[in-house]
Amino acid sequence: MRDFSYSRAASLEDARQAILQPGAFVLAGGTTLLDLAKCGVTEPETVVDISHLAGLDAITVDEEGVTIGAIARMSAVADHPGVQAAFPAISESLSLAASAQLRNMATIGGNLLQRTRCAYFRDPAAFPACNKRVPGSGCSAIGGVTRNHAVLGVSDKCIASYPGDLAVALVAFDAVVDLGARQVTVEDFFLPYGDAPEQETVLRPGEVILGVKIRASAAGMKSTYLKVRDRQSYEFAAASAAVGLEFEEDGVTVRDIRVALGGVASKPWRARSVEQALIGKPLEAETVAWAARLAMDGAVSYSDNLYKIELAPRVITRAILTVGGLA
Repeated sequence: MRDFSYSRAASLEDARQAILQPGAFVLAGGTTLLDLAKCGVTEPETVVDISHLAGLDAITVDEEGVTIGAIARMSAVADHPGVQAAFPAISESLSLAASAQLRNMATIGGNLLQRTRCAYFRDPAAFPACNKRVPGSGCSAIGGVTRNHAVLGVSDKCIASYPGDLAVALVAFDAVVDLGARQVTVEDFFLPYGDAPEQETVLRPGEVILGVKIRASAAGMKSTYLKVRDRQSYEFAAASAAVGLEFEEDGVTVRDIRVALGGVASKPWRARSVEQALIGKPLEAETVAWAARLAMDGAVSYSDNLYKIELAPRVITRAILTVGGLA
């Protein structure tokens, strides 16, 4: 890791101006930025510290919903009683991520901006071909070991998967990223790979994430986050699902359902086809299992990750049946 300079932003506007300089990066918790710097993927000239800016760590819960500041710690949000009551899936997605030490340090804004754990992306010395690092250089993962790679939203330019948990839950409940001058849904905040996998979000030069907002909903209150992985803790998802459910007055018919997937796609993935197939129908195991398979329409496997096409619908099914009281 090469030397870099440190700048402590005096205000939010000061931070916005500072990060317009070439090689400048925002520093909050630092768990992602310093990790990328150590493995040689990111080489900051300057880190601009916003970790002390007042108000950006606030967590507000009211009848309108939940608002979370960008530098609120993952652990603080996960443990917040209001978040746990209004959106159990969001609390669970944070509790199941990383280690306790990282959750106590990492911020919500940084969590959204974490980059793929693709081994080829994170080892530039051994694998110089990576379209995320060097556009046009190729994708070393294609033809390589692909067990942890994406099957949805991929292209012939990149098959890396988005690693986060929180963003999956946020996408399920139509959360919005506050960028100050504009508001963007979390779903639209992340870009599909297409021909430019180096462009991962819609962040513009000088923009800073201020926080996220999630509107209250009955489906949010009756929700869960299910994460399946190779080991019980400190591991990224092989497949995960954030699910929220609201019944009609009969307690059986689905009025509203939210489904989003993690671990299997290039970005947090909303499974709208599954939702549309279940709304208005009685919640039954066979119907759920059938609908869950719709999430894999358009999936593309690269040898080692073929299992995800079978695993993801099972994760969706279990999550829905669990939150619906049928599992």
